[in-house]
Amino acid sequence: MIKLAVIGTSWITERFIAGAIASGKYELKAVYSRSLEQAKAFAEKFAVELAFDNLDQLAECREIDTVYIASPNSYHAPQSIQMMKQGKHVICEKPMASNYTQAQLAYKTAEENNVVLFEAFMSPYLPNFQVMKAQLPSLGSIRKAHITYCQYSSRYPKYLNGENPNTFNPEFSNGSIMDIGFYCVGSMIELFGEPKSIQAQAHLLDSGVDGNGSIICGYDGFDVVVMHSKTSDSYVPSEIQGENGAILADMISIGEKITKITRGGKTENLTVEQNDNPMIYEALKFAEQVEANQMDKHAVERSLLISKVTTEIRKQTGVVFPADS
Repeated sequence: MIKLAVIGTSWITERFIAGAIASGKYELKAVYSRSLEQAKAFAEKFAVELAFDNLDQLAECREIDTVYIASPNSYHAPQSIQMMKQGKHVICEKPMASNYTQAQLAYKTAEENNVVLFEAFMSPYLPNFQVMKAQLPSLGSIRKAHITYCQYSSRYPKYLNGENPNTFNPEFSNGSIMDIGFYCVGSMIELFGEPKSIQAQAHLLDSGVDGNGSIICGYDGFDVVVMHSKTSDSYVPSEIQGENGAILADMISIGEKITKITRGGKTENLTVEQNDNPMIYEALKFAEQVEANQMDKHAVERSLLISKVTTEIRKQTGVVFPADS
């Protein structure tokens, strides 16, 4: 069993723990929070005895071998590096790093310490995403793609009321492209690889991060239009168009529904059954690498490319984080 510790006590941590335990590969051993009281309260939910508010002590703890990191974005790379230097395997929430330089350093640290570093980007491991990817050749030559994720943030009203929640705070390397926009860019790279050109624009909030934006990425013979927003909702699916037909993906981040429409108008529902907790699939993929003590080359390359592309997007749109300096 993989002896797991978690950094962070939010809902996403609870959901990952549920997926990890359901996979049958993990045993939760420790919880970290900046508040020891909060760490203990969270640990009690899972009958876990070890609670920390000191990262050094967590990193040195011999009762764990793996850490799941779900702290604010700006802490992801530094905390991952700290844990890996003490021999811990790390699965880190996306985005794994604030910028491309940090991402490169994190993977270099993993290699130097002979541990596994894995970005918790669940979409490529979902059965419905894999169905969609497998069906791409049936579309013939790809000619257009539109990948979208727009969801009005529950924290946006707080921002409008004069507060400065983490979601819209550059101190925490946040904003639309680093949150839900990540799923769009990540899905694009998983499906099509590195774009040959990038044209990005965004609406920046007064805090300095992007509230929404759009990107046109050029590939041989087609382009991909990405739309992302934390200040509005969208109800249209993502779409990949080929000369023989199109594939539609409802909520591409979680593979809610996959539909294929041929050029003649025939519609086919390609959706397959998935676990109610989509995080189980990334937990299984990470466990596979830990058990082999070897990082998946494709996952590493994809993670680095996503960071490279999102860093370029921020450069073009003028979103700057303290972590960039």
